[in-house]
Amino acid sequence: MMGLTSSIYGGSTRRDPETVKRDGWREMGLLAVSASDPRLTWPERELVRQLGEKLYGGPSNTRR
Repeated sequence: MMGLTSSIYGGSTRRDPETVKRDGWREMGLLAVSASDPRLTWPERELVRQLGEKLYGGPSNTRR
C-alpha cells in the first residue's frame, strides 16, 4: 500500500526554503530574495525592489 507521501514528490523529506535558495544561487546563479528580508540594509532592499519592478512590474496589490 502506498503511504501518504510519494517518492515521486520528494518523499517524506522536505528541504528548508533557505537551503533551496542557497543551493539555487550556488548551483545555478538564481537569486530568490524578499525585498523585506531583515538581513539586508535599506539600500539593498531598495535595490531588490527596483530590480523586481524592472523585471516583473510592481507588486500585484498595486496593479489595477
